[in-house]
Amino acid sequence: MAKPAQGAKYRGSIHDFPGFDPNQDAEALYTAMKGFGSDKEAILDIITSRSNRQRQEVCQSYKSLYGKDLIDNLKYELTGKFERLIVGLMRPPAYCDAKEIKDAISGIGTDEKCLIEILASRTNEQMHQLVAAYKDAYERDLEADIIGDTSGHFQKMLVVLLQGTREEDDVVSEDLVQQDVQDLYEAGELKWGTDEAQFIYILGNRSKQHLRLVFDEYLKTTGKPIESSIRGELSGDFEKLMLAVVKCIRSTPEYFAERLFKAMKGLGTRDNTLIRIMVSRSELDMLDIREIFRTKYEKSLYSMIKNDTSGEYKKTLLKLCGGDDDAAGQFFPEAAQVAYQMWELSAVARVELKGTVRPANDFNPDADAKALRKAMKGLGTDEDTIIDIITHRSNAQRQQIRQTFKSHFGRDLMADLKSEISGDLARLILGLMMPPAHYDAKQLKKAMEGAGTDEKALIEILATRTNAEIRAINEAYKEDYHKSLEDAISSDTSGHFRRILISLATGNREEGGENLDQAREDAQVAAEILEIADTPSGDKTSLETRFMTILCTRSYPHLRRVFQEFIKMTNYDVEHTIKKEMSGDVRDAFVAIVQSVKNMPLFFADKLYKSMKGAGTDEKTLTRIMVSRSEIDLLNIRREFIEKYDKSLHQAIEGDTSGDFLKALLALCGGED
Repeated sequence: MAKPAQGAKYRGSIHDFPGFDPNQDAEALYTAMKGFGSDKEAILDIITSRSNRQRQEVCQSYKSLYGKDLIDNLKYELTGKFERLIVGLMRPPAYCDAKEIKDAISGIGTDEKCLIEILASRTNEQMHQLVAAYKDAYERDLEADIIGDTSGHFQKMLVVLLQGTREEDDVVSEDLVQQDVQDLYEAGELKWGTDEAQFIYILGNRSKQHLRLVFDEYLKTTGKPIESSIRGELSGDFEKLMLAVVKCIRSTPEYFAERLFKAMKGLGTRDNTLIRIMVSRSELDMLDIREIFRTKYEKSLYSMIKNDTSGEYKKTLLKLCGGDDDAAGQFFPEAAQVAYQMWELSAVARVELKGTVRPANDFNPDADAKALRKAMKGLGTDEDTIIDIITHRSNAQRQQIRQTFKSHFGRDLMADLKSEISGDLARLILGLMMPPAHYDAKQLKKAMEGAGTDEKALIEILATRTNAEIRAINEAYKEDYHKSLEDAISSDTSGHFRRILISLATGNREEGGENLDQAREDAQVAAEILEIADTPSGDKTSLETRFMTILCTRSYPHLRRVFQEFIKMTNYDVEHTIKKEMSGDVRDAFVAIVQSVKNMPLFFADKLYKSMKGAGTDEKTLTRIMVSRSEIDLLNIRREFIEKYDKSLHQAIEGDTSGDFLKALLALCGGED
């Protein structure tokens, strides 16, 4: 069994079996495979409850007792995915990696994803063991085989990683961090073309601790994460490899959690990936992977495996997983600490928010008004011209066009557009033509009128707007509907949900920085109301009011600190705890606030993804977000979308919409990532 670093806690899901007797296990396996058919339950039960070291002893005992090779016998008796999984568990880790690499580069074509996964994630020691195992098993030089099967910068980085010479010193030089940041910036963003050698040298050799600080400083210096620069400057398999290296530097367990999720999501399962990761991480960091998986994807790894596989293959994978975190109803403390570390970074990061729609150069409202009039005049409508003009002008410029249109033609542009276009395209174009505050006011009005209330729309708008935006919405609502927004909310909602919305609708969120002492007090209130504090105090009604006040009125920087202190205090993540302890609209509102505080572009990326996944499209949500965020942070949303869902927002829209509505959405999206 792999030994954790001195003082570190063992994080594997497979442990040494107490009272282990290799001869007894060898006899039991022989019996399970003797005669007609095989006892697969007995085989999987023994092999998944022994550590790899113990399995090697069982192999030796089997050969001594029966003069046969246990792995050969297992291959003969078992078939398919179950066979690959069991045989993988029986090999020493380095030999298992060597077999995966050999398969990846054998025959026609190369499995680059397998090469990237293994070589980007292994430690120096694991890399040295892999090279030796490959030489022993195949009597070939691994470096030479990789050079013979790959090319270019991708090949160079693989060879660098294969050396297993990454620095391991925890002492970091601040001067060298700054120098590496500057070198990476000059090699990519500031250079015509890209100096790939600098990326290879720094990312392939510096220590993990050093590189984490480089990534933090790079974000502060350039206003963008290193991943964005890699996507913009590199391409193909080399880009994918470098992104994998960065992910493993940040958090190897998170990298594998993401790989496992992608292996099982959608139609079909990438069984080779699933098997490789479950085997290779079962004695290293499976518990960490499980924790991060539960946090990131809001479901347990166990439940996803259970729903995506079958038979003895499923049973074996579930044994390797080691437990169902959903069934336990508990959030792993270690995952909360990972979240805490991420938020520590986000608290100091200042990412520039960027929209995709900017003011048009050489803007001429007179020419635009005439072009729009021509597009709507006579028989038929020129939708392409309408889309092209309106999606490539800022909102302020659109208001000038409206005024010019009325001055020239004595007509209301909005009324003309309503009469000429219809459906989803009309809702999108008319939304773009409205001033933002009036658009939001209209969306809130629609959410509350008629039978039923669209609570999700109310939450999305009120939980994400700034104080200035909220005040403008209040004024627009009063002007357009002759009623205060607060009165409308009061008459259409009730209970704690109403109190939350009214509090958000006042636009009185503090705008200062964090206050550490206050943050600790606020974290204690959160712990008490969420019923995980050791010593609850105060009556529940008072605590509920205080908790609502904290989430609805404290500044974003302060709330980030509250969430961090909450984790330090309880070892729980506030978002997950709210989801577990609360219900209904109150839970949804609080979760939206927390997610917005953590990462607002990611909040909207999730909303966009959900609006387009599955059968049917939620065009209202899709339209509302694309309109409202196009000049604020849609570029950031695009980056979060591709990072989380492994496809671009452009691709998702293209696959889920059609016609002129599609054209307009893609124009707002602003490009393919």
